[in-house]
Amino acid sequence: MNKLKFTKDEGSDFYKELNERVEQYFIGKGIGKTGNKKMIFKIVLYLSLDILFYGLMITSPTTITFYIFYLLMGLSILLTAFNISHDAAHGVAVKSKFWNKFLFSLSFNLQGNNAYVWGKNHNESHHLYTNIEGSDIDVLNNPLFRMTENQNLKWFHRYQFIYAPLLYLLYSINWFFFREALMLINYSSRTIKIEIPKSEVVKLIIYKLFYLGYMIILPIYLLPFGWTTVLLAFLLNHFLVSLLFVGVLGVSHLSDYVEHPVPDQDNKLNMSWPKLQMCTSVDYNSDSTFLNWTLGGFNAHALHHLLPNICHVHYLEILPIFRELVKKHGLTYMEMPYRKSLASHFRFLKGMGTQQTFKPTPFEK
Repeated sequence: MNKLKFTKDEGSDFYKELNERVEQYFIGKGIGKTGNKKMIFKIVLYLSLDILFYGLMITSPTTITFYIFYLLMGLSILLTAFNISHDAAHGVAVKSKFWNKFLFSLSFNLQGNNAYVWGKNHNESHHLYTNIEGSDIDVLNNPLFRMTENQNLKWFHRYQFIYAPLLYLLYSINWFFFREALMLINYSSRTIKIEIPKSEVVKLIIYKLFYLGYMIILPIYLLPFGWTTVLLAFLLNHFLVSLLFVGVLGVSHLSDYVEHPVPDQDNKLNMSWPKLQMCTSVDYNSDSTFLNWTLGGFNAHALHHLLPNICHVHYLEILPIFRELVKKHGLTYMEMPYRKSLASHFRFLKGMGTQQTFKPTPFEK
């Protein structure tokens, strides 16, 4: 991974004042930046729903109820990841370091994915060098998609905005079966190679087998529906989770409004770290109470990237401070309705598939 240097600009003063004002807010309220009683309720709620829907699925009397509860379980687990796993990975779901680590590891590993690898790369790569090829782990070099100008433009890329939704269905399947497995042999579609410690390799294999056991083998053994019914439910669950996951996160950093900055030969960017976060993140309906509750604040992505040390249950209260200071320091806050961010995502796919050089669209409210 290429480590980069940043340049001081208007974003530096903005970030300094933002931290000061936010700190004053929490001191004035006499509250902490980690999760509060609302967050504790959400943790209990979502983990209880995971267990409830699994119990109902594994005891389903009919095929229809089996499919319903299987998909509801998948949805509940995804919302658990949005609301609990993510904040726990940043150490802000609760006050205790132990319980943050426990919640993150439990919720992530039980999905058959490796918590250590994702947590380390998410915090030390994606958050630090957002959208920068060779530094951000989430920048892909997938031959079926052209996401950066450094990738060769192939004839079929002109259709990527059309076939993208079909491939998006396979996102979580690819993550579970191939993404981490290929990392074991030091191969990945990511622009950064990943080395996994041997102890984590063992955990990765054990948890993947455990996941297959309780999601496929146990239902086949306990229920009379046959292996084809269970396997279809497994696939439908991953299709649903994939579409929702990409739909929530893909529009934030893959948009024709955002930039993909390129450092100079000395690995220096011509902007500050705070400005990088502002020009690489799209927010949608960031003041929506419903989306804050269900998506764990992922719709306020710029705010999260700048203040990852704050639990998402506080976002709605500090959002006015954030907006005020963005305007004061002359920065651009790319905030829009979801439908506009989705349209922007597909314009990005179309533009990258037809233009050798693709320039971001100036954002105007």
